[in-house]
Amino acid sequence: MSSLNNTLLTEVIKNSNGSRQGILHTRRGDISTPTFMPDGTRGVVKSLLPEQVAATGVQVVLANTYHLHLQPGEAVVKKLGGVHGFGKWQGPILTDSGGFQVFSLSKLRKITEEGVTFKHPVTGEMRMITPETSIQIQIDLGSDMIVAFDHLTGLDEKESKNTLDAFERTHRWLERCIIEFKRLTDHVEPAERPILFGVVQGGLDLELRRRSLEIVQNSEVGGIAIGGLSVGETKKDMYKVLKYLAPLYDDSGRPRFLLGVGDPPDIRFAIEHGIDMLDCVLPTRNARHATVWIEGDEKTHLTNAKYIDDVLPIMEGCDCYACANDYSRGFLRHQFKVGEPLAGSLASIHNLRYLTRICEAYRA
Repeated sequence: MSSLNNTLLTEVIKNSNGSRQGILHTRRGDISTPTFMPDGTRGVVKSLLPEQVAATGVQVVLANTYHLHLQPGEAVVKKLGGVHGFGKWQGPILTDSGGFQVFSLSKLRKITEEGVTFKHPVTGEMRMITPETSIQIQIDLGSDMIVAFDHLTGLDEKESKNTLDAFERTHRWLERCIIEFKRLTDHVEPAERPILFGVVQGGLDLELRRRSLEIVQNSEVGGIAIGGLSVGETKKDMYKVLKYLAPLYDDSGRPRFLLGVGDPPDIRFAIEHGIDMLDCVLPTRNARHATVWIEGDEKTHLTNAKYIDDVLPIMEGCDCYACANDYSRGFLRHQFKVGEPLAGSLASIHNLRYLTRICEAYRA
């Protein structure tokens, strides 16, 4: 095993429940793990100021390589100060590779060994993203943690037939990503380089997952990303893969990142099976549709008629801005009903704080 970075995750404590806690060192500062990262798809967490995001305890924001590449383009973002200056978030930023769009935009793309050609959903323009260009875009964006370009396939019966092909292509592309990453960062001091994550694929095939993890852990990457889950499989199947991988991780001091998972029970299960970092659009997307988490990971819809004159905050005992300032369920229900964006912002603050508190409990 070798790595493009020195040991990145230090002061690791392994807990009896299977979780671990540590300090992840990035060029933008240290991160306490485990940690949840909200998705700021276009460079910002939707409807929230950076100061509001930070006040929830969030330490890292994830931005979307594909969407920023399409609009306004990485050259524009770079000219406007990179993703940090662009969206005014000064903490660490992680960018995905565009690999998720290989799955989510399956009707608008064509895969070849060279890369993936996407059809612009508005203009119809054809754009190709290769392993090399994915790394180039992420470097130009100025992110502190970047992800290798991978082939993500769905897990339904039709798509699962492509699992082996996607598995093999993902690792061929990983080699190309590493070569390009070295070319672009070899002149940079190790502590000032972004962290490159390699992606573990293999669908629900446990043997492919084992082989993929072995390949990634023996590659020159600074972090291990677990991809290809939360794409339509059952929770039972997701948990089976996470449980299988847990004893196979090495102790190299590299962070482990589970992509695209944000439901509280899933977060707890993942953390208790060795995961350090998670991201998802779920907390803010749910919030904009009036769905929030309360005691016991229960979801409730603030537009329910039972809340019409409810004087209680979203969740008693919560220390988020919305709850601590006594924004009542009745008030929020009304604002959602009349389409007031403030309601979605307050609910987003609550949901982000809810997930952050889960992580903090494991770090306590």
